[in-house]
Amino acid sequence: MRALRWYGKHDVRVETVPDPTIELPGDVVVRVTATAICGSDLHLYNDLFPTLHKGDILGHEFMGEVVAVGPSVTRLKLGDRVVVPFAISCGQCYFCSRELYSLCDNSNPNEELARKFLGQATAGLFGYGHITGGFSGGQAEYVRVPYADVGPLVVPEGLSDEQVLFLSDILPTGFMAAENARIQPGDTVAVWGCGPVGQFTIQSAWMLGAGRVIAIDHVPERLALARTYGRAETIDSFDADEVYERLMDMTDGRGPASCIDAVGMEAHGSGIVSETLDWLGDALGISKRINRPYVIQQIIKCCQKGGTLSIPGVYAGLLNAVPMGAAMNKGLTWKMGQTHVHRYMGPLLERIIAGEIDPTAIVTHRLPLEDATTGYGLFAEKQDSCVKVVLRP
Repeated sequence: MRALRWYGKHDVRVETVPDPTIELPGDVVVRVTATAICGSDLHLYNDLFPTLHKGDILGHEFMGEVVAVGPSVTRLKLGDRVVVPFAISCGQCYFCSRELYSLCDNSNPNEELARKFLGQATAGLFGYGHITGGFSGGQAEYVRVPYADVGPLVVPEGLSDEQVLFLSDILPTGFMAAENARIQPGDTVAVWGCGPVGQFTIQSAWMLGAGRVIAIDHVPERLALARTYGRAETIDSFDADEVYERLMDMTDGRGPASCIDAVGMEAHGSGIVSETLDWLGDALGISKRINRPYVIQQIIKCCQKGGTLSIPGVYAGLLNAVPMGAAMNKGLTWKMGQTHVHRYMGPLLERIIAGEIDPTAIVTHRLPLEDATTGYGLFAEKQDSCVKVVLRP
């Protein structure tokens, strides 16, 4: 089969590799009909996430048709059309029984490696390095899916791939980000980052009762989408002082009740000091270990006293210069983590069917899998007004 493989910073290639097979009784094999490039994939593309091996197959947003079924699988059958959650979960352990699926105790075979970096193992993840199990990802023609009776969601007839593809990750991620923000009816919610996750976070904030949503970015097409698709007020800046002053003006000096970091570890700072530190981190090769704290700094400073910080943006290393004194003295609540996708797929599917949300609105580029390298470049460099890339094997 053909698949996208990682070889180092900005070096991804579509190559021929062996087809996956049933390895365990609970596996299925899925023929991929649609897959996407996620903002989290760009952390891998930029070589900022540990434990990738040359030749690893990337991709964790995918869906397709079941073409092989393990002997113990009872919920799926050949020909089923399914969306696959990016986290692999057993469904029975302490954490899965509490719907904390991305923290599954049993699905990550590299527990010792994960403990070395994190203290404890998270769930296995598709296409995201060996710290999360070393599972081949979905930017490929076929994928082996473990614990198939637990994860994949069967898609009803009449829905297109693009309507349901993002149930694999970014739509639940945006919803959980808004849920973690503890939004009360009428609250003002600020969202940093208007990429795909940010767009779905904005949509979810409205669904959960926000009175105002303010979106912060500096990429014109993303801000435009936040205003039109998201119906959000926008701030076109990444300058910390300007963002703070604007938010204070817009909220009578109180600040937003909930602040959501939909950017993560590759945030960019402003000013000569921040830009120099970013350059030095890249030049010295320490960016893998020390993430950029700029959005964390802003959400702490801008959030209303007693408010909530929600962090769906991925972080992988260490953070420096985090204003913990401000966070503690303002009495802020932090909620964060990888998304428990299984918990949200069904309810969000119902919202799609009911017309409450149209996930297709964020797709700007559709490419064949063979052009995945081009797609990564477009997405990473924000060229050609690129917001979201869908690949077709």
